[in-house]
Amino acid sequence: MTTHIVDITLENAQSLLIEESYRRPVLVDFWASWCEPCKNLMPILEKLAQEHDGQFLLAKVNADELQMISQQFGVRSLPTVMLLKDGQPVDGFAGLKPEAEIRTLLGQYLPKPWDLQFEQAQNHLAAGELNEAYNLLREANEASSGQANIVIALAEVQTQLKRFAEAEATLAQVKLAGQDAYYEQVKAALELAQQAQKAPELQALEDQLQQTPDDPEVMFQLAIQYSQHDFKAEALALLFKLISRDLNAKDGEAKRNYMDILAVLGKGDPVAAEYQRKLYTLLY
Repeated sequence: MTTHIVDITLENAQSLLIEESYRRPVLVDFWASWCEPCKNLMPILEKLAQEHDGQFLLAKVNADELQMISQQFGVRSLPTVMLLKDGQPVDGFAGLKPEAEIRTLLGQYLPKPWDLQFEQAQNHLAAGELNEAYNLLREANEASSGQANIVIALAEVQTQLKRFAEAEATLAQVKLAGQDAYYEQVKAALELAQQAQKAPELQALEDQLQQTPDDPEVMFQLAIQYSQHDFKAEALALLFKLISRDLNAKDGEAKRNYMDILAVLGKGDPVAAEYQRKLYTLLY
């Protein structure tokens, strides 16, 4: 037996059937030794309990030995399976069912993979492990097709990592229905961080570039400032504009800085991947 599979007794029934169902779903299998379908069903339920690794508890009730409990739950035939949540039966079935059908039933009540990734990311955040949280939230965001709480958490981590352009783009994905207090909090934090990050020399170069948008020297100097102030995506955008006009711009310095930023970001980084592709297109 594991902590995911338990045999119910009169002594543990209250704690494992009722109290435990407030912490996670409890799948109750009412069975008997003489019941052949029970013998075929139980290995399927045990396999699913092991596979889901504690997301639900499989509680096995011997209906012959625990007739009082079976009667309390209104069991009329065996096998009977009930899913308990918050102390109440919310779903279930009687008789032998195929594994796929049981998976579908469980899937309605168990956390989705991206919700588990979100929880893991929160743990990494609490431990100050920003890069680990960032990678998990990126995957969860993609898998969940932009679930609001995951999108906002990703923007929060991007802000802490000073990936401000990414954080802005991420927050823009949040639809009006998802723009809650957490969204407003992260948005405000991003705006404050952006203002604090803009050094006077950087602001001056931005103003200069606005007046002379095609000046390669201003573009290059601003790209260097962006890079030094952790605006990596903005730096790459300017440097790419320079090297797409002249691969040897600034005597090769533009391309060298471009490659350095890609190296700092690393291969798994989506911004690095995007600008790596752009460079390949330019070269080949």
